[in-house]
Amino acid sequence: MIPETCVIDYGMGNLFSVIKALEAAGHAPYLASSPFEAGNAKRIVLPGVGAFGEGMRHLEERGFVPFLREWSAKGKPLLGICLGLQLLFECGEEFGPHEGLGLLSGRVVPFSKEIGKVPHVGWNQVHFLKHHAIREHLPDVSEFYFVHSFHARAMKDESVIGTTDYQEVFPSVVGKGATLGVQFHPEKSQDAGIMVLRNFGKVKDAALSRH
Repeated sequence: MIPETCVIDYGMGNLFSVIKALEAAGHAPYLASSPFEAGNAKRIVLPGVGAFGEGMRHLEERGFVPFLREWSAKGKPLLGICLGLQLLFECGEEFGPHEGLGLLSGRVVPFSKEIGKVPHVGWNQVHFLKHHAIREHLPDVSEFYFVHSFHARAMKDESVIGTTDYQEVFPSVVGKGATLGVQFHPEKSQDAGIMVLRNFGKVKDAALSRH
């Protein structure tokens, strides 16, 4: 198979499990550690585990920040996973404020250790709020596997595709055009996670769909 789905390698997260899950979902994935390597892809996956500021620093050092902003502006399919979703927003508050990619309006804030256990770990429900290609063939309430200490607060309701309740109701599936994000780990979410990745493979290039 010709590699078509690029997984961004910026030193954050277990890339092998994401690659295997994408293969199981019918993708032909490959890793890219530079924009040059990613440039010919049809769609991009931005995974990640770790701190917001460190993630942005690694993306900046490898030249991915302007590349991903331009990619999203052109309407090309992009999927952020876990930290990858968080980096799509304007700002993250982990270890002080840090600028994000700014592809979605909102900020990333911590869960409270005073309210409940942190991190949020395990299976939880996603309540899908609207029809969208990313949730095709999934029920309105589906379960996925989460591991995270921070979560997004979106400023625009139209970018929220699905929500999850842990300490508060937060956006767990987001999107604007062909730029999408999931807070859970599809690679750890069994059949439902594979379906999300399969659906991402059907998300159309927004620029092409306008013609």
